[in-house]
Amino acid sequence: MTAMPEAVIAAGVRLLERDGVAALRARTVAAEAGTSTMAVYTHFGGMTGLLDAIAREVFDRFAAVLTEVPQTDDPVADFFAMGRAYHRFALENPQRYQLMFGTSTPSSIARHRVDLTSTDTPSDRADWAASFDALREAVRRMMAAGRIRPDDEAVVAGRMWSVNHGAVMLETAGFFGREGHGLSQILGPLVVDALVGMGDDRDAVMRSLRAALASEAADQPSAASSRST
Repeated sequence: MTAMPEAVIAAGVRLLERDGVAALRARTVAAEAGTSTMAVYTHFGGMTGLLDAIAREVFDRFAAVLTEVPQTDDPVADFFAMGRAYHRFALENPQRYQLMFGTSTPSSIARHRVDLTSTDTPSDRADWAASFDALREAVRRMMAAGRIRPDDEAVVAGRMWSVNHGAVMLETAGFFGREGHGLSQILGPLVVDALVGMGDDRDAVMRSLRAALASEAADQPSAASSRST
């Protein structure tokens, strides 16, 4: 049986994804969990504590999605694969993505955001910055392999994050259709151009992109089989 704190957090995540950040209230989360509002105060000290726990769950899952991408001997292909995982998570979990990186994030969560251009991290919470650390490591590997010019790793990671985030937000809002065009016609070519602009060879980038796509296609049957068992 699921322990009560975990059940309340899971209920909060479900409510978040179904109804948005504004729906996260003690009474509504308790009702979703099938308990009383007292559980929110008993286990979390109130809504601030519960919001923190929900955010921690969301950030942890997002970081896991990025860090679960296997590393190969082609860091640019791995970067594309990580970007695809980022894109998929954001589109499949739009409200969770908004909680982490949107403009309507509750103040108790948003107050942990910091200026990465001066601190090398987007959050004063190390666990909430783990996904950025994964992106930064991908950038470091591309630089170490000589694929892109050496530069400040955190700042370059911030630039690439901006590319992904902007495309994801516009696609979520419906500007790029619902047929994968946001990835194939906007984000993918934009990342290719960005990497070439940072010093990589266009033919090499395209080979890396094809390798990432082939690896993803090969993984899909096993993923589908796992879901069916």
